[in-house]
Amino acid sequence: LDLLGRLGDAARLDGRGPHLMTGPHYHAAVSGSALFDMVNGASVVMMPKFDAASVLELIDSRSIAHTHLVPTMFVRLLRLPETTRLAFDPSPLSLVLHGAAPISPTTKRAMIEWWGPRLVEYWGTSEAGIFTLIYSIEWLQRPGSVGRALPGVEVFAADDKGRPLGAGQIGTLYCRSGDAAQPFRYHEAPEKTDASYLAPGIFTMGDMGYVDADGYVFLTDRATNMIISGGINVYPAEIEHVVADHPAVFDVAVFGVPDDEWGESVKAAVELRPEVAPSPELALEIIAFARERLASYKVPRSIDFEDRLPRLDTGKILTRQLREPYWRDRDRKI
Repeated sequence: LDLLGRLGDAARLDGRGPHLMTGPHYHAAVSGSALFDMVNGASVVMMPKFDAASVLELIDSRSIAHTHLVPTMFVRLLRLPETTRLAFDPSPLSLVLHGAAPISPTTKRAMIEWWGPRLVEYWGTSEAGIFTLIYSIEWLQRPGSVGRALPGVEVFAADDKGRPLGAGQIGTLYCRSGDAAQPFRYHEAPEKTDASYLAPGIFTMGDMGYVDADGYVFLTDRATNMIISGGINVYPAEIEHVVADHPAVFDVAVFGVPDDEWGESVKAAVELRPEVAPSPELALEIIAFARERLASYKVPRSIDFEDRLPRLDTGKILTRQLREPYWRDRDRKI
C-alpha cells in the first residue's frame, strides 16, 4: 500500500481517463499504478499481451490517458514503421510511467520527441516501494537520472565499507524510507535479508550509482553485474547503452567472461534487428562503433549474436543465463 500510494501521489495518477495495462499484470508497478487510477475513478483497459501497434490503436480508440511501460516496449514502439509512428496522435495521453529496467538515454529522448514530455520515470522495488521520480523536462536537463528522492525518502551512495560517498562518487546506493528498522524481509532467507541492510532502516537493492550535488540519483549498474577487468570496475549498463545505438542492434546484454590475463573480459550478447543478418564483419563493426564512444577498457572484446535474448515477462534480460555457460566448471564466478 505504501508503494501504491507513493507512486500514485507523486506521479499524479488522478483517475482522469482510461488507464492502459500493457502487462505483465502481476508486476507490482503495472498493477499498482492501474489500481491507484481505478480507485480514483478511472476505467482500466487490459491488454492480454503487449503488442506495439495495438498500443497505439488502443490509445487512439479508447482515449487512453495513463499507462505504464518498460524500456523494451519503448524500443519496439520506436521500431514500428515510420508511417505508423507519424500517423499516431499522442494527445489523449497525459502520463506514461516507466521503470523496472534501465533505459538508454537515446531511446528515452526519442520517445519524448515523439510523444512529448509525458514520460515519468521512477526508481524503486517491489520490496520497499518507490524512492525517486523524474519528469521529462527535468530528465532532459539531466539525461540518465532517475530523479530526486521523494518526500520522506533518503538516498545516498556508500563505499564497500558502508561509508557515505560525496556527490558524484559511484558506490552502492542505500535508502531509508520510514521509521521501520526492517521495512521488508525475504521469506525464509534471513541471510539475504541481513545482507540488504547497512543499519536499521537503511537498505540496498544492490544498485550501483551516485547522487549529484543537486540530489539527483543516477544508476550505473547492479553490483551483481559488475565486471572486474584488470582490476578496474566496469559497469555493463553504460556499454549496453552505447551498443544499443548501433543501427543493426535490436537489444544487447553485456557481461564478463573468464580471461586468463585480465580476470574478466567484456562480452556483448546482441539481438539484431529482424532484417539484419549476423556475420563476423558485423561483429567487428559493432566493436569499432563502441570503441569510438567508450574508454578502451569498456569496449567489448567479443560479440555473440543471439536469435532472441532470454527475458522475464517484465522485459528484463536474463543476463545470468547468458553468462553462466562461460563460467561453468570454474572455481570462481568473478
